[in-house]
Amino acid sequence: MSTSSPSTADEVRRNRILSSKLYFDVPITKDPIIYSTSYDISFLGIEKLHPFDSSKWGRICQFLVENGVLDRERIVEPLEATKDDLLVVHSESYLNSLKISLNVAKITEVAPVGVFPNCLVQKKVLYPFRVQVGGTILAAKLAKERGCAINVGGGFHHCCADQGGGFCAYADISLCIHYAFVRLNISRVMIIDLDAHQGNGHERDFSDDRRVYILDMYNPNIYPLDFEARRYIDQRVEVPSGTTTEEYLAKLDEALQVAEKAFDPEMVIYNAGTDILDGDPLGRLRISPDGVAIRDEKVFMFARDKNIPLVMLTSGGYMKSSARVIADSIINLSNKSLITMGGSI
Repeated sequence: MSTSSPSTADEVRRNRILSSKLYFDVPITKDPIIYSTSYDISFLGIEKLHPFDSSKWGRICQFLVENGVLDRERIVEPLEATKDDLLVVHSESYLNSLKISLNVAKITEVAPVGVFPNCLVQKKVLYPFRVQVGGTILAAKLAKERGCAINVGGGFHHCCADQGGGFCAYADISLCIHYAFVRLNISRVMIIDLDAHQGNGHERDFSDDRRVYILDMYNPNIYPLDFEARRYIDQRVEVPSGTTTEEYLAKLDEALQVAEKAFDPEMVIYNAGTDILDGDPLGRLRISPDGVAIRDEKVFMFARDKNIPLVMLTSGGYMKSSARVIADSIINLSNKSLITMGGSI
C-alpha cells in the first residue's frame, strides 16, 4: 500500500469531515444536552466487572428530569460515528484491531469480553462508544451556536489515533477538535482536562500541533503513567493522591489564570471527570461533591468571561454516586445561568 503525502492525507481527512452526517441542525426547542439511551452499556452483566458505572449516563439524565431541569423531549440525540468518521483520526489498522474481541477486552479492562463473538462485542460495547463519539463531535457545533454544550458521555482521553486503553476505544476529543477546525472554522482550541487521570490520548494526538493548548490537572501517581505523553502537556498541574478540596480548587484557580495569559482559544473542550471525588478507588483524590460543582462552575465562568464556546464531557468516575454529583453540578450551572436550559437561548 502506498503512503499518502501529508497534503493528500489532509485532503482525505478534510473530505471525510465535510461529508460526515454527524453535524446536523439542532432545533432551538432542544437544550444543549446531548445523550442517547444507546450510551448505556448492558452486556449480560459482565459490565459490572469493571468499576466504571456503565449506566451512569442514563442515570445523570434521569436525575435531571426528576429535578425538573430537563425535559426528555429537549435532549439532543446524536448519530453513531461511522468508520469514515473515525478514520478522520484513527488508522485503518487500529480500527481493524477492534474486530478482535481480545483487543477490546484489553481496552475495556474486562477480560470476559475477549471470549465473545466480535459481532456481539461491536453491538454491546463498541456501538455505545461510537454513539458517544457522535455526541462529542456534535457538541462542538452546538457549543458554537449556544455558548456551551454538554455531552453526557464521552471524554475518552486515553485513546489516541492508533491505540486504545483505560476503557477508551475511540479518541472522541481529538475527533471533535478536527471537526471543529474544518466545519466551524476554529483555529485554536484549549483542552482543560480535569479528570483525575492524565489525558495521554489527546496529548499524543496533538503532540506537535500548536493550534491545541492542553491544561491537564491529574494525579501523577496513577494510570496511565505515560511519561512520554507528559512531555506534550502545555500546562501540567499535578495533584497527588490525597489532595483535598481546598488545595485542589486553589491549584485550579492558579492554573486558569496561567492558561488565560498563555493562550487565546476559540473553543474550550472541558474533560470533567468525577474520579476526583473523595472515595473514588482509581482517582485517589479527596474532593467533595460540592468541590466538583465549584470546579465545573469555575471552568464555565472562565469560558463565559471570554465569550468562548465550551464543550463539557463527563469522562471518568468510578463510584455509583458520580451520576448524582454530575447531575447536581449541571443543576448548579443552570441555576447560575452558566448553561441555558428550557429550549431557548
